[in-house]
Amino acid sequence: MRRYPALILIFAAAGALAAPFPDGNVQAGKKLFDDNKCNSCHIGKVGGDGSGIFTRANRIVNNPQEMVDRMHVCSGAVGMTLTKQKEQDLGAYLNATYYKFK
Repeated sequence: MRRYPALILIFAAAGALAAPFPDGNVQAGKKLFDDNKCNSCHIGKVGGDGSGIFTRANRIVNNPQEMVDRMHVCSGAVGMTLTKQKEQDLGAYLNATYYKFK
């Protein structure tokens, strides 16, 4: 009987690891991405619609923390202030659409 609380904690921790942006809203993140014309810079770097920047073999972002760091750099380039909620929303959108980090 004493094992159940430990199992609950293990499963809760595993669930937290599975969602790198648990407080993010994918639709709100897409709106931020579109409204701030985030792809405008990406198009100049990789061509096309700019989405290739996320899937190229030599991409800069390889884990959720690197994504957060890069979002802060890029948000400054487009003049956006990246609050914690915007970070969660944009991260959730980029992760669901391109990165698929767990």
